[in-house]
Amino acid sequence: MKVLILSCNTGEGHNSAGRAVKEYVEQRGDEAVMLDMMLLNGQKTSRAVGGAYVNSVKMFPHVFGLVYKLGRLISSNKRKSPVYFACSLLGKKLKKYLAEHEFDVIVTPHLYPAETLTYLKKKGWLTQKVVAIGTDYTCIPFWEETDCDYYVIGHEDLIPEFHERGVEEKKLLGWGIPVRPCFMEDMDKAQARKRCGLSEKNKIYLVMGGSMGFGKIQIFVISLAARLNEKEEVVVICGNNKKLEQRLKKELGNKERVKILGFTDRVSDYMAACDVIFTKPGGLSSTEAAVRRIPIVHTNPIPGCENRNLEFFQSRGLSVGKKSFLGQLRAGRKLLVKDELRENMRKAQEKHAKPDAAQRIYQLLCELAGYGSSGEKEVGTE
Repeated sequence: MKVLILSCNTGEGHNSAGRAVKEYVEQRGDEAVMLDMMLLNGQKTSRAVGGAYVNSVKMFPHVFGLVYKLGRLISSNKRKSPVYFACSLLGKKLKKYLAEHEFDVIVTPHLYPAETLTYLKKKGWLTQKVVAIGTDYTCIPFWEETDCDYYVIGHEDLIPEFHERGVEEKKLLGWGIPVRPCFMEDMDKAQARKRCGLSEKNKIYLVMGGSMGFGKIQIFVISLAARLNEKEEVVVICGNNKKLEQRLKKELGNKERVKILGFTDRVSDYMAACDVIFTKPGGLSSTEAAVRRIPIVHTNPIPGCENRNLEFFQSRGLSVGKKSFLGQLRAGRKLLVKDELRENMRKAQEKHAKPDAAQRIYQLLCELAGYGSSGEKEVGTE
């Protein structure tokens, strides 16, 4: 089986979900190709689309939130949005790519490719089945105007919301957001700390701002570092935000119990090594932490879908969080010292987190492509 995974360079969560599926497909001996769809129009387009998104989120978060709200107001399954028409401009190039490369089935963890694939389907140019993956715990605007064969979403409790927005209920699968296999690796804390070069004795906070290093992490980390006692440490992952990394190293680089990192592909190890994680409520990073069964304190969200992620997690006991930095720091300390709070959160994560999402998606892809569980083409599916 050969799978195409179409993503887009707007934040790392979509790509992480795509890579989770890719890794599982390849572990089973099948082939998966992951592509930033915007590259079909060249590097400049990919950089422009990704840069516009990242800069708007980092520099004008409240404007981004207003645009998100406007999108929810105008989105409808009865008409097509400007997003659909913009994505349809790549239709002919995607058609050409699919004609030159044979794929059995397509997966997309991003709205934009889903819009373009919907355009191809409407034109009669699409022969493959399409599985879309929602990477937030809400129905973001314009999913309802796409026409994919199935939509894998974060939880079965979200099915009514997606259906109310206009997605056919029979297409909705509440299997969870797929995470990479390393987040399900059985690893005890001592082993993880050895891998990461961290103290085996002290309590450790992990601070994450997402791949973009969103939010006023500098102030938050300085406040946290100032309150550490002699038996506590903090690890900060700045993502791709090199300026933040440099600022923090300048401010805190001489502190022994503060470790500042830029982008790392070992997030799973650091999660397994920590006692409490502070993270913004991104759909993917929150899911990874919940699958890892790590106590979560959610920091301030990017206005928009992350507000909904926060509501979902906190209403089910999957995380805690306060609006103020001081409140977040206090919540982290409580989780650090109170066994009952940690255990209750762990039980909630065990109940609601879905570590087998990638496996279930793979089984669906086999079915849609006409392959059995052995990977052999089934009779009568040619």
